[in-house]
Amino acid sequence: MSDEVTNLAPEERVLSTLNDDGSRRWLNPRLSKGVFLSARRVVAWVLIFVFSAIPWIPFNGNPMVFLDIIHREFTFFGKTFLPTDTLLLALLLITGFVSVFLITALFGRVWCGWACPQTVYMEFLYRPIERFFVGGSGKPKAKNLLGLRKILQYVAYLIVSIHLSQTFISYFVGAANLKEWIWGSPADHPAAFGVMFVTTGLMMFDFAYFREQVCCVMCPYARMQSALLDQDSMIVTYDKKRGDPRGKKKRAKKNEIGEIISLPILEEELGDCIDCTMCVQTCPTGIDIRDGLQLECIGCAQCVDACNVVMEKIGRPLGLIRYSSERIINGGKSHLIRPRVIIYPLILIGALTAFVFLLSTKPAADVLFIRGQGLPFNILESTDITNQVRVRISNRTEEAATYTVSVIEPEGVRIDDFTPMTIDAVETSSEMMLIIAPYSVFKDGEVILSIKIVDDQGNYETVETYKILGPMSLPKEKTP
Repeated sequence: MSDEVTNLAPEERVLSTLNDDGSRRWLNPRLSKGVFLSARRVVAWVLIFVFSAIPWIPFNGNPMVFLDIIHREFTFFGKTFLPTDTLLLALLLITGFVSVFLITALFGRVWCGWACPQTVYMEFLYRPIERFFVGGSGKPKAKNLLGLRKILQYVAYLIVSIHLSQTFISYFVGAANLKEWIWGSPADHPAAFGVMFVTTGLMMFDFAYFREQVCCVMCPYARMQSALLDQDSMIVTYDKKRGDPRGKKKRAKKNEIGEIISLPILEEELGDCIDCTMCVQTCPTGIDIRDGLQLECIGCAQCVDACNVVMEKIGRPLGLIRYSSERIINGGKSHLIRPRVIIYPLILIGALTAFVFLLSTKPAADVLFIRGQGLPFNILESTDITNQVRVRISNRTEEAATYTVSVIEPEGVRIDDFTPMTIDAVETSSEMMLIIAPYSVFKDGEVILSIKIVDDQGNYETVETYKILGPMSLPKEKTP
């Protein structure tokens, strides 16, 4: 038997970023100028500006967006959600997911090509830096001082990565803390410096090395699209009926002012596609859109801009590659109203209605009674029964408040070892207290109390019920 191992090439392309032998296929997409590129550039720079500015913009005395994971508090547009707001946060997540489902059903992967941070940073920050220093496909720069220019390219990558990582971290630690850390010594805050160092390293790894493979390999959204899209979803697609069979064609003749004066004689059996492969050369994920919808397609429309330039040069109608739906491309009529386009908005309306209702009816404070550790109760010499209870109060208002706790029913029950709790705005505090009740109020070893909690600002007053425990009967030595 021969010791030689034969490498069998796959029958078809496995991944756009892999060569037939399994090695990495490095992509250097050609920049194709056009209407969609200009629009995407405007959207991208607006998003970058908003992303960088939000942590520094106050809103009603709070950061506009602040995700304080340590204290489990999340602030959105000045409204702070506490750990007790699990249902509200769940409704927000449901709203976000369903919104993505609806947008995908209508407009395909418009998020990926126009707003995803991976695409925005890669195509409008890192690739322009690369083209500036070492050139790009179609416009290679001279090879002199190539090593130095590559070093400068990675230095620029590092500066941009530091900015992006610090901005990202500011959403979780606050802009004020970040500013103090930036100008302070790393020795004063080693943990924060370590987080920033790791985040910057991940940014560099992503955008300098892994790049488009995030979209092709890691992103789960690409694999979800088969379930989220239907034949009426708007996608970037190639018109096979018009374009195939492919073949080379001559350019149309134009006069001095650019008007087409004569079309070249085209072979009748050929379609409009001249097989120039410009759509492939410009694709940031390296696919051929003429093969149909693929999971690597991010809907960026670079192939649309590239193809429109070619169609204009040969005097053919624009839109051989365009935003359309599979049904229209196949000669059918698009259906705007369909089950998922009805169901998703209904779910959104329901989730948003519930969110607004719960948010508007949310009290000014949250109170929770927690039974103390150890024995469930103690019996005093006077035969009174004591329960140790921790009261936890979350102040939801924008100003400090002092809370008092008292038992209003049944009579004879009192609270001891408790002082009024002063809690800062949007803060949570807890304190132990001792509830003392005469044995006569207990029935079958328990009694339900009505406990009144009120603040000194007049914003909050409520009566909560809480069950304390006692003996089924008194010991003989305690019996009067």
